Amino acid sequence: MRIQLSDHFTYKKLLTFVAPSIIMMVFTGVYSVVDGLFVANFAGSDAVAAINYIYPLFMVFGSIGFMLGAGGSALVSKTLGEGDKIKANKYFSMLVYITFGIGVFIAVMGQFAVPSVVKLICRAEEGEKVYEYCERYGRILLATQPFFILQNIFQSFFVTAEKPRLGLIATASAGVLNMILDAVFVVGFGWGLTGAAVATAASEVFGGVFPLVYFFSKNNSLLRLTKTKFYPKAFVKSCTNGSSEFLSNVSSALVVILYNYQISKLVGNNGVAAYGSIMYIAMIFFAIFMGYSVGCAPLMGFNYGAQNKREMRNLYKKSLIIMAVTGIAMFAASEALAGPFIKIFGYEKELYEMTLRGFRIYAFIFLIVGINVYTSSLFTSLNNGLISAIMSFLRTIVFQISAVMVLPIIMGLDGVWTASLFADGAALIVAVIFQTVYRTRYGYAGRYIPTAAELRAKALLNRKKRKLKLKRKRRVGENSL
Repeated sequence: MRIQLSDHFTYKKLLTFVAPSIIMMVFTGVYSVVDGLFVANFAGSDAVAAINYIYPLFMVFGSIGFMLGAGGSALVSKTLGEGDKIKANKYFSMLVYITFGIGVFIAVMGQFAVPSVVKLICRAEEGEKVYEYCERYGRILLATQPFFILQNIFQSFFVTAEKPRLGLIATASAGVLNMILDAVFVVGFGWGLTGAAVATAASEVFGGVFPLVYFFSKNNSLLRLTKTKFYPKAFVKSCTNGSSEFLSNVSSALVVILYNYQISKLVGNNGVAAYGSIMYIAMIFFAIFMGYSVGCAPLMGFNYGAQNKREMRNLYKKSLIIMAVTGIAMFAASEALAGPFIKIFGYEKELYEMTLRGFRIYAFIFLIVGINVYTSSLFTSLNNGLISAIMSFLRTIVFQISAVMVLPIIMGLDGVWTASLFADGAALIVAVIFQTVYRTRYGYAGRYIPTAAELRAKALLNRKKRKLKLKRKRRVGENSL
């Protein structure tokens, strides 16, 4: 049975609808972890450290796709909710074409900037081997950035098109391809870090081309790539809507660089490798929250466009409960399975113990981060990118940077592991404040006030009931005679 954006959502229907998005994001995290496992076990900790140094660069590039995907899908789903399917498809097509053009520009210009960027983010003390690994990995992945950025934008638009399962198939296929090529290139051919980079690049090409072919072809979804033009207001609105996703990813990349710098000063490359492993594992847990938010956002955006406040309240309440319960379950699972998770990286005892302690401390973040992720997505879906951007800025720039600069001075390495927990705790307070302040303005919470249309429909229903009751009385009277 096909679930539509206009449906009423029970817990079962809501989870069924968002499940492909969750699995899609989790699978993305899993194949990134598998990529890291191949590198850790067959290329060594220097290669893991090198990837952790250079990867923030691609987080920045990928954030362009996430920004236009999240912000654009909010605008497109709202336009669909308003009943204008033609304009929604023109907006969709414009955003995809612009995204690809940005990706081509980055791929070409990035090749010239790689040496300078690597010198900036990789400390000279780490040695020529790590520096060479960073540059090689960066050059290979830069070549496929147009497709990587497209893959990110389509993750949101598959949901808006009411085809979340197809989005899952595309991402899963790219992930399986990545893992197969990892085994062939890294293990079979012995290419080490180069093999991992080529495998990732190939999977990114597939992940970007598959959706292009689908949306260019005739399909039974809500969206299709078509002729369009540049809509300045729609483009700016999409950027502002998705600014929180862009700011969050860019600032997260900067924070990762700062974390790497702080850790390398304290314990060197082993600490950077430990942090990279923790992030690999945490990526899977975060993917569940991100997948739910990506899957749920078009539902809220559609109902906001249709001014169906009753359904907005339903989605909001259920989402908060799901985020809270999921966070508790994740924390329990991460604490119980921390040891087995870390062991799969094949680290020696000292590095294993450092990573294990760091992950057990870091795991407390799962109790609260889900609410923060959902709140940011909520305001994006309501086309209020400013609030989402403020939340992201406070969480990742103000709170994170303050924590990672101050806490290591007080707590040493444990201060690094605790910094994210402090930042998300402070961000949770901000999230609750924003949710409370804006609940009546948008109508997703608070006392329910029926719309004029709902009052008319209710009055019409009451009149029909009264007429039916009167007819029954007349029939009873006639029968008694």
